[in-house]
This record gives sequence, C-alpha cells and structure tokens, in this order.
Amino acid sequence: MRKAHVERKTKETSIVLSLNLDGSGEVNVRTGIGFFDHMLSLLGKHALIDLDIEAHGDLEVDYHHTVEDTGLVLGKALNEALGDRVGIKRYGFASIPMDEALCETSLDLGGRPFLVMQCPMKHMMVKDFEVKLVEEFFRALSVESRSNIHLRQIYGDEAHHVCEGIFKSFARALRQAKEIDANEKGVPSSKGVI
Repeated sequence: MRKAHVERKTKETSIVLSLNLDGSGEVNVRTGIGFFDHMLSLLGKHALIDLDIEAHGDLEVDYHHTVEDTGLVLGKALNEALGDRVGIKRYGFASIPMDEALCETSLDLGGRPFLVMQCPMKHMMVKDFEVKLVEEFFRALSVESRSNIHLRQIYGDEAHHVCEGIFKSFARALRQAKEIDANEKGVPSSKGVI
C-alpha cells in the first residue's frame, strides 16, 4: 500500500495529514474553511485516495496560510506515497463539465515541479473564499509533489462551478497518473529515474 503521514507545524499553521494512494476515496477533512473542505473532499473522492486532514491556521488573518500550507503537506505526502514512482502511468488528463463550466487538467508526476493555471475567474470570490487561493494551493502541491500541473478553465461564469471543475479534473488526472501500469517494468522515463 502506498501511504504517507505528514505533520507540519509553524507559527501560522498546524497540519496533520494521512494519505492512502490506493484507497477508495474515503475523506475526512477539517481545515476550518468550509469551501476548501468541500474541494478537498472532491479531490479525495474522485482521485480514489483516502485522505485525512486536520488543519489549524491563523484564519483570523486570512485563509492564505492554511490553504497554501495544506498544499505543501498534501504534496509532500503524495511524493512520499509515490516513492520511486516505479511502474506508475505517470501522465493523467481529465476534462470535467460542471454545469455551465468546463475545466481540464494535464498532469505529469515526472519529478519536475511546475504549475500553469489559466483561470479568468481567479480574482472572484466564492462566499469568503478567493478563487486565487486555488492557484496557491496547487502551486504548493506541485512543488512538494514534484509534479507538473496544468489547470485550465475553458469556460464558465459561476466561480463555485469553476473551482469544482478544477479540483475534479485534477483528481481524475491524478487517478490516472498514479495507477500502476502492468506493461511498465521500471520507471516511466528514458532517464531511468524520476
């Protein structure tokens, strides 16, 4: 079983996270940010990873530290659970409709962190949650998981639906990329290492 447990404590946040890459999508998330909990629950369910997250942050300041640090911790857990990445499919892609919105993710678990997020709505709000924080979360996750992530809002005019499309498309792309490929006998790289 590809599992990881990560704890991170700073003066701004305290986060404990457990992850099972080969789970069934069981999720228990408590960050103190309702909308973010909803998005993380979607991620676990659609990626078929078991996820337990307890985060306490300086929410009286704003949501930024909690969201970004959760991305760092989840990324570190993904990296640990993937191990040497032998036998994985490595690449994943998903295009997800969410009512009027359409979003897509292209993902490479190949060891090179980079994030591109094209989202015209990123300065909109969902209640008290700024969509821009989605970018901060995925940037942190990209760095710590050593993953190349491209997120794109193709269209949509409801910020909640756009965020949901982004998280679900990432989850479905991750679900593909983390799978073990029966035909892959080693590391899926011509370099021989990821």
